[in-house]
Amino acid sequence: MARRHFVCHIICWTIPAAGHVTIWVYPLLSMWQTKRPLAIKVTDKNKIETFLQQARVGHLGMVDGNRPYVVPLNFIWMDGKIYFHGATGGRRNRVIEANPEVCFTVSREYGTVVDPVPADVDTAYMSVMIFGRAQPITDLGETTRILQEIVNKYVPGYYSEPLSKQYVDKLRSPVFGGPVQVYQIDPHHITAKENPVEEGKILKTK
Repeated sequence: MARRHFVCHIICWTIPAAGHVTIWVYPLLSMWQTKRPLAIKVTDKNKIETFLQQARVGHLGMVDGNRPYVVPLNFIWMDGKIYFHGATGGRRNRVIEANPEVCFTVSREYGTVVDPVPADVDTAYMSVMIFGRAQPITDLGETTRILQEIVNKYVPGYYSEPLSKQYVDKLRSPVFGGPVQVYQIDPHHITAKENPVEEGKILKTK
């Protein structure tokens, strides 16, 4: 009995007379994968600084017991640290108190990179991951300063008067009833990467 061959773009298999089946996978798929440019590690500190200063939302990753817990939040990057705020009480604060080691991730998508080959469609983006320790700020003056910087970032020029320590000291959460709490993340490791925009290859939608 003669051998019969069945060929497709990716897989070819041969059925010998003994009935044994052998399968080969052609490297077409791997060629698609290696054609795609790899994300570039970002080491320019000024570029990372600017990216973190302009980004408006970050994701705070924590460990609650043996379970992951991630929350999105507003933040500022200042003096080499991440700052965010919220009411005392609540799950986030309890988790940080039990385990202050956190990961803070910021990302921005610039668009979809199109390609004639479906497997080479990609995303243009930049992302930064900050690993560090979250600590509450207990000084009222420092808390007021950080909250003012948050106001300046998200509602610039909207209020005619700066925040006062007396105002901040009286702030209470409508949910938990406690005072406002500002946290800082002291980074011990920062990584950043990007898949840069390729001019003329970003998908345009109507």
